[in-house]
Amino acid sequence: MDTLTLWQLAALAAASALVGFSKTAVSGANTISLAVFAAVLPARESTGVLLPILIAGDVLAVLVYRRHAHWPTLLRLFPAVAVGVAAGTLFMMWADDATVRTSIGAILVFMAGVTVWRRRRAESGAEPGAEDGPPTAGERLKARSYGVLGGFTTMVANAGGPVMSLYLLSAGFRKLGFLGTSAWFFLIVNTSKVPFSVGLGLIDGHSLLLDACLLLFVLPGAWAGRSCVDRIDQRLFERVVLAATVAGGLQLLLS
Repeated sequence: MDTLTLWQLAALAAASALVGFSKTAVSGANTISLAVFAAVLPARESTGVLLPILIAGDVLAVLVYRRHAHWPTLLRLFPAVAVGVAAGTLFMMWADDATVRTSIGAILVFMAGVTVWRRRRAESGAEPGAEDGPPTAGERLKARSYGVLGGFTTMVANAGGPVMSLYLLSAGFRKLGFLGTSAWFFLIVNTSKVPFSVGLGLIDGHSLLLDACLLLFVLPGAWAGRSCVDRIDQRLFERVVLAATVAGGLQLLLS
């Protein structure tokens, strides 16, 4: 912490508040936060600093939306997510800071592209709706594919939000069901990542000291998100998030 400037600390504080906001209002908006953390801190270590902040946001989101989760969907996803997290852990064992920085940048740009593609499919009516019956073979395959990709991206870059947003929206979830299912999903997944992050040296005493300061900003962000979730212009906000995500990803790729 003693090597960070006032402006860098301010940027991390704002990014932490955005984590809280994204968890209770617009899931996936924290891709901006991970871009800020990776730009201010060493990219590899930034994932360990950000993880406890994400967990704090997940706890707040579960407290607000815990009754709206769809557990059959979660249970279909978790085995595949575990495979993705294991693959991400193996990748982080040999990846240096430059590789992680490039990977985070590439993941951000790719996820922004996927989000735009998903939106255009939804606008054209190609996005399928939610099914009430038992899952088909195709739905199970989709859950496994998204689960592995989500597990890998969340372990490497804490960037599983866009992947899971794409899956839940394609399954036809409405706002409250989306937020409740997403809240429980990331609380469980992010908590399970802690032992791996500790083993990789991404979480230690120094990172937790910085987290202790930044956690103070998560609560007001979550409160702001809950207060305006029903009034937010979703389309405009998604465009701002996408633009900022692409800018952050390109900055990491080109730096």
